Amino acid sequence: MAAFVRHADVEWNGGLMDGNGTAKAGTGAFSVPVTFPSRISPEGDDKTTPEELLAASHAICFAMVLTNTIGKQGGKTRKVRVTATVTADKSDAGLKVVSSHLKATVEGLEGIDKAKLTELAIGAEKGCPISNAIRGNVTVSVEASAV
Repeated sequence: MAAFVRHADVEWNGGLMDGNGTAKAGTGAFSVPVTFPSRISPEGDDKTTPEELLAASHAICFAMVLTNTIGKQGGKTRKVRVTATVTADKSDAGLKVVSSHLKATVEGLEGIDKAKLTELAIGAEKGCPISNAIRGNVTVSVEASAV
């Protein structure tokens, strides 16, 4: 398979604390507002952050790999829901992403014993390109359940 490239563009206006920007997917799939105060606010608001986009990337990637892993084992699902929770620390040294926790809920699992799902999810995480990109710098954890 040939290599492929994706990109996103950010336009930033103003300073760090009073400025704002827009992050746009190169494909046109999304355009979202960003600000630094949104990034460090515990409440969040209607603007996204790099950490939230990392969580989205990780959840999407893991959902695809987990679904493929289940299929390769002879199983199938009706739906796979993944929540990725990215945690960052803010210190005098700056911001640092420290963990990403993947929580998968599989609905309508067929052809595979539910007891094997956690083992498959752990294996799928090892094959997730986003996990592989951040592993070593960020703690990655996984939990999975079937309903």
